[in-house]
Amino acid sequence: MKLYKVRFKLVNILFFITIAGFSISCGDSEVDPVTGRSSEFETIPQKFPITPGVIDEASGLAGSFTMNGYIWTLLDSGNPNSLYLLSTDGKTIKEFNIPGSINHDWEAMASGPGPVDGTNYLYIGEIGNNNPPMTTTNIIYRVPEITDISGSFSQDKLEKITFSYPDGPRDAETLLLDPVTKDLFVVSKELDKANIYRLAYPQSTSTTIVAEKIGTIPSVIFTTDGSISYDGNEILVRNYTSVFYWQRKSGETIGQTLLQAPKKTLITAAEPQAEGITFDREAKGFYSLGEIGQATSVSLSYYLRK
Repeated sequence: MKLYKVRFKLVNILFFITIAGFSISCGDSEVDPVTGRSSEFETIPQKFPITPGVIDEASGLAGSFTMNGYIWTLLDSGNPNSLYLLSTDGKTIKEFNIPGSINHDWEAMASGPGPVDGTNYLYIGEIGNNNPPMTTTNIIYRVPEITDISGSFSQDKLEKITFSYPDGPRDAETLLLDPVTKDLFVVSKELDKANIYRLAYPQSTSTTIVAEKIGTIPSVIFTTDGSISYDGNEILVRNYTSVFYWQRKSGETIGQTLLQAPKKTLITAAEPQAEGITFDREAKGFYSLGEIGQATSVSLSYYLRK
């Protein structure tokens, strides 16, 4: 979405909401008994400049499981039906077309398991829906991740998961994959709430699924991306001004975790139109990337776990 003036006003609104709720932001920082990992991350990121002109409208991030040192991103409406492989030092960007797909409004992606054991999949969220008339169905493309930077994606292996919402069309920019159950979750992007919708595994690729509405994330609005760690034990959801963090307790589903208030709001640096976020493969930290918007350039930011 390129409505920069509208977004500027919304960022101001979100900023004051965040300040008003800062007492919640501090949260607890004990080590998680399930993973043995701290919930503390650096507040000043390592920054890796991105050359302008290729991924200026990056709208989602997902870690690569098959290629160490790379993450995936995509561009939103009006851009090619391609994924972009980005090195974690920001120096290399390579475009990969996804044959058989259409980029009406790609807004999010996820990486993780799928129908074939031992294969990592990329999930492409055709879930943006902010221009009237809103579409009544949305698509999540699923395709096996390539294993080499010189590879290419095959149309024969591309699958379409088509779904609708039980309560009418929604705009969304957050797609989450639970690596434990292989369930998909979509979080709506709304000014007053963030609804959670579940597409249970195995997702049909031949009929339209009606997503299950799980509920609403407390104290979170206008979400722009999210990520679940590769072991399924930690969750990040973000909006333009804040990054929210959960630790999944033993025996909980992702839906049950997200129905609780965030464990904490992480302190992160401001960036232009903050949209993309993903854990790294080892969950040692997370990456963040924004759209260039009215800025002259952007950087890939990395927040190391303390």
